[in-house]
Amino acid sequence: MTWIAPTIERRELPTVAGEREMLQGWLDFHRDTLLTKCTGLTADQLTQASSAPSPLTLLGLVRHMTYVERIWFRKRFLGERISDHYVTEDDPDADFNDLDPAAAEAHFAAFRTEIEACDKAVADSELDETFLSSRGRPLSLRWIYVHMIEEYARHNGHADLLRERIDGVTGG
Repeated sequence: MTWIAPTIERRELPTVAGEREMLQGWLDFHRDTLLTKCTGLTADQLTQASSAPSPLTLLGLVRHMTYVERIWFRKRFLGERISDHYVTEDDPDADFNDLDPAAAEAHFAAFRTEIEACDKAVADSELDETFLSSRGRPLSLRWIYVHMIEEYARHNGHADLLRERIDGVTGG
């Protein structure tokens, strides 16, 4: 049986809320949007590079955002000593490369698991808490939230174009 990316229910955005709830709401909205762009596609379609010459795929975006979530929230902010999830020194773009359609379901599960781990990891942290970036600059948890919203928004734009080229579906 061929695996199909499941339908997800996108969470409602808060329209009036405190800063933390608003940032979390926008981040969750964009996380859900990425999965929405994949809804109903087969694993083969998710690995289809549909905007030549770019090798970008929807599954590659899911893997990339799994990596980015882990890097910013858990490795950089909290300093956890964990693997980089897909990316290696030999292949810094491994999250986009060597995609196996047979592993698509596992990559979607890894994405959701990483999001849960990241949310839990920073749940008790204050937005003003800081850490040093790889370049030695102090950054705050607030900065990570804003950066992640921007990162998802940009990649969700890519996902829009990829999805339209695969099967003509637009919007959402």
